[in-house]
Amino acid sequence: MAHIGYAAMAERFHPNDLIDYAAHAERAGFRGTMVADHVQPWVPAQGHAPFVWNVLTATGARTTGDLGPGVTCPSYRMHPATVAQASATLAAMYPGRHWLGLGSGEALNEHIVGAHWPEAPVRLRRMWEAVDLIGKLFTGADVRHAGECFTLETCRLWTMPDQPPPIYIATSGPVTARRAGRTVDGFITPGAPVEKLASLLGEFNAGVAEAGRDPARSVRILQVHLSWAATDAEATASALREWPNGGMAFAKQDIRSPLVFEQIARLVRPEDFAGRLLISSDPDAHRQAIQRYLDLGFDRIYLHNVGRDQVKWIDVFARDVLPRLTA
Repeated sequence: MAHIGYAAMAERFHPNDLIDYAAHAERAGFRGTMVADHVQPWVPAQGHAPFVWNVLTATGARTTGDLGPGVTCPSYRMHPATVAQASATLAAMYPGRHWLGLGSGEALNEHIVGAHWPEAPVRLRRMWEAVDLIGKLFTGADVRHAGECFTLETCRLWTMPDQPPPIYIATSGPVTARRAGRTVDGFITPGAPVEKLASLLGEFNAGVAEAGRDPARSVRILQVHLSWAATDAEATASALREWPNGGMAFAKQDIRSPLVFEQIARLVRPEDFAGRLLISSDPDAHRQAIQRYLDLGFDRIYLHNVGRDQVKWIDVFARDVLPRLTA
């Protein structure tokens, strides 16, 4: 059976609603929950940004599947040691279910602490140093660290799970995908044209082989944004109104304000979603697209429908899409 999870977009819904949706999705046949980590929504109309660790903790109490942040940045507003403590605590509460998704961050969420926002190579160096530091803390030993980007005085995680959570790196670039294959347990990438996704999978798999890691224990995760509604017109309107950022074909990591995204969103047209977000009222069109991603070699896919009626979408996909997908 294909591993299809629910992507809970915390920038769009009240936390209590997110938890209800995740629980409903699992009852319907979805197998896990990925929760977005945002301090601000992409555009003001999305309207929310609850703290990801609170939502994950409460979701874990209402579900039985896997759960993790998709993704959190262990670098600017949160020190790697703080992220490690939050993750280890969640893994201790829900053994074998929690995974830790890490990324290099976006100014939209990270600039709030007032630190300098560097260019991508610096952000990536900070991320990899944070990954190393978190890995050391996950051993349960005393750790001291004085690196290029972070300092940690003698510290240990006193609450630890029997097994540390796996670490998955979020990336849409080939160099980071290959390094993830060499160094961590898996990678996460957003939906993109099939050719790009195939290239990223190839780089990740090459990194796994270079490090002599077990390919079967390396996890390949895809987050898919889609727009389904009762009619094509409604699905198109939902994409433009609720998720215009999905039609912005440029790097967004340096934009700091939802108000700026709102101005850019006025330029987004339905054709801008092509190859980035499938808009269709036909569940089978979505099934075919998801199946193609599974056939490429992704182990888990987490779905986010941009429409407001999450319950209706979950029920339709549980009936018409999930049972017809094959791993």
